[in-house]
Amino acid sequence: MSNPAHPELANIEAAPVADTEEALEYDDHQSSTASISSSILEYRALHGRTYHSARHSVDYFTPNDGKQQECLDLVHHYITILLDGKLYLAPIKEDAEKVIDIGTGTGIWAIDFADAHPETEVIGTDLSPMQPSWVPANLKFEIDDATQPWTYPDNTFDFVHTRFLFGAIADWSALFQQAFRCTAPGGWLETVEGDLRLQCDDGTVNAEPALNKWSELFEEAGRKSGRSMKVVADGLQRRAMETAGYVNIKSQVFKLPMGGWALDPKLAEVGRLVRAALENDMEGYTYMLWHSVLAWPAEEYQPFLVNLKKAVRNRSVHSYLIMRVVYGQKPSA
Repeated sequence: MSNPAHPELANIEAAPVADTEEALEYDDHQSSTASISSSILEYRALHGRTYHSARHSVDYFTPNDGKQQECLDLVHHYITILLDGKLYLAPIKEDAEKVIDIGTGTGIWAIDFADAHPETEVIGTDLSPMQPSWVPANLKFEIDDATQPWTYPDNTFDFVHTRFLFGAIADWSALFQQAFRCTAPGGWLETVEGDLRLQCDDGTVNAEPALNKWSELFEEAGRKSGRSMKVVADGLQRRAMETAGYVNIKSQVFKLPMGGWALDPKLAEVGRLVRAALENDMEGYTYMLWHSVLAWPAEEYQPFLVNLKKAVRNRSVHSYLIMRVVYGQKPSA
């Protein structure tokens, strides 16, 4: 997709194709000590992969097994780099008492936040209990479906954090109305969402049809499932937050290069991690959407994966994803 609808973003300058990419190196995440509450493991199997329990109302499109968990940790790593080491952009108070991370995944954001704020009580919720067994003493994980009525009392949390829920939410206004009720007066909600449709500023994405097929897959699957993948493009974050009642809403948009083609060293590092996350589990991102949601021809799936892997390694293609961070405050009175 060329000609993106984000004119406020500067073009990313590409490095010469002859430049070599350095190998990715990243440390295993280290966590503090304390145990996680036990929960019944209920998974569904599909093509040798496990997905979230059928008892939940949401058929989320990615697996919840170890391979996909590695991708989630890579995502956390490249977002942290993109945000210059920050875990959030909202101007929350330093002495926040209670914080919740909705859709916590592997729990890596919640762990990092709890380590950085040892006096804050932190809760991470997700459809699946795939978080580590040992976590900071001020952190606990709960199995919960955020699309169902929240059981927390009114005005509970000083900070509500959500990240990459695209494809899981049918009604963003309802989600943020629940968050607003549970946000303490003066507290903040921050939502981080991505647009997985690959875009470019110079038309090079059209040189690789598999990249356009990838974009079509997510756009069509979101439309058919009723759970939009165009959260960023359609401005759903800000609109739903305004409907819920949040004020002082701020928004910041970022480009995530696919691969290490960017001349800027930070963006090149981010791009290598973005590509690594995709290459680590291309099937996990696409299998359910292709076969179950859209029922596209099964015989075309494996050739698509082969072409996609080749396409994301083509340094003459300057493709990127869009990420938008939006945060807003619940009025104090």
